[in-house]
Amino acid sequence: MKPLIYILAFLYSISFFAQNNKVFEHANSLYTEGNYTEAIEEYNAILETDVHSADLYFNIANAHYKLNHIAPSIYYYEKALLLRPNDEDIKNNIAYARNMTIDAIDILPEVGFSRLIKNVTNTTSFDNWAKLAVGLVFAFVILFLIYYFSLSTSKKRIAFISSIACLFLSSIAVTLAFNKYKLVESDQPAIVFAQEAQIKSEPNLRSSEAFKLHEGTKVQIIDTIKNWKEIRITDGKTGWVLNTDIKMLKAF
Repeated sequence: MKPLIYILAFLYSISFFAQNNKVFEHANSLYTEGNYTEAIEEYNAILETDVHSADLYFNIANAHYKLNHIAPSIYYYEKALLLRPNDEDIKNNIAYARNMTIDAIDILPEVGFSRLIKNVTNTTSFDNWAKLAVGLVFAFVILFLIYYFSLSTSKKRIAFISSIACLFLSSIAVTLAFNKYKLVESDQPAIVFAQEAQIKSEPNLRSSEAFKLHEGTKVQIIDTIKNWKEIRITDGKTGWVLNTDIKMLKAF
């Protein structure tokens, strides 16, 4: 019975993929013809089937950009960039979209040792740091066995020093792996969708206004209380905004 279920599931997945591919091609045709609103509706129909891809987000963003929809275009370009961070076409198009935003926010530069650690941590992924740590521990074990069983004094010295170096480097790799995990988990970007969002000093409507942000601006979410999100912008300012005024980028 199980093989039959697997076969049916496989056939259904093929049919499902083919149907979405047909809708995607039709949406692309609508886009080429200048029917951007209709193309967005077709693309959204694919999203509703829980299908996510950089190409899909990129095309949705392009259609919104053609309609001068500032927040949606930046939002979908950003989501495409999350899935394909080195794509030059996405980077170029999102730069054009960002030119439509109103807010001109300075970027607070990171300096000193924290910047160095962050740059080193971001050279690779959490998985790669973890794999490197495991590999170095394995090398430590092999070298220590060579040291233990070797009869040559010079070989013992080289194996001992090398094993200690591997153990030390594995500790660094583990630390960087956890640091990378922490950076990824704390990175919670969102895009302002409200035409003008009032950023409050406290998470309630009675509090004073800290500053204003406009559609398309990217923020970092640092805390949540009920229907409020505490955000930080690139110049270091923080404040509270209603959930309905922003959309999180990592919500797939």
